[in-house]
Amino acid sequence: MVSRPSLETATASEPDSFVEPLELGKRVKEIRLAKGWTLEEVGKRTGIARSTLSKIENDQVSPSFAIVQKLIKGLEMDLPQLFVEASDYSIAGRRDITRKGKGEPHPTATYEHELLNYSISRKKMVPFKTTVRARSFAEFKEWVRHDGEEFLLVLGGKVNFFSELYEPIELKEGDSVYYDATMGHAVVSTSVRDAEILWVVAR
Repeated sequence: MVSRPSLETATASEPDSFVEPLELGKRVKEIRLAKGWTLEEVGKRTGIARSTLSKIENDQVSPSFAIVQKLIKGLEMDLPQLFVEASDYSIAGRRDITRKGKGEPHPTATYEHELLNYSISRKKMVPFKTTVRARSFAEFKEWVRHDGEEFLLVLGGKVNFFSELYEPIELKEGDSVYYDATMGHAVVSTSVRDAEILWVVAR
């Protein structure tokens, strides 16, 4: 694979380092054409040179997050639009609301889960809030593992996140982790009170 030059070199320690979506140039061009704008018009709106915009659309350069932010603002779009293409399918219009504390409870020996938005069937994501009761990895008889990918956000307290292929790591309120759920994992509360987390499983 031929590496593309970067408009701005960003190291892992820099705040604007950015993992760009696949086919970024194609997405930018699609959005520009859908709005009926020329490269010159987008250049004026974003402050990015026409030649640079052309290179981005033709996948000749890899823009930094700062450049992507200018594109988002100038093209009047949201960040998720770069990652998820709009389809030609009709809008299903599904929606479900779960009020605070009104989710479906699923207590276990180590966790107390509250399943959110459970009335929608065949979801691509399964969100749930969890109160972490476990205080030691020894409380788990075996690794937790299942198909899909998983996102975890600490809502309150602190936890130790254990995973099969990595060293345990402490996560505090506001910290998050995204991981392959087929890899063994477990979460233990290190707070005085039971920690609370949000889990989202993507199927």
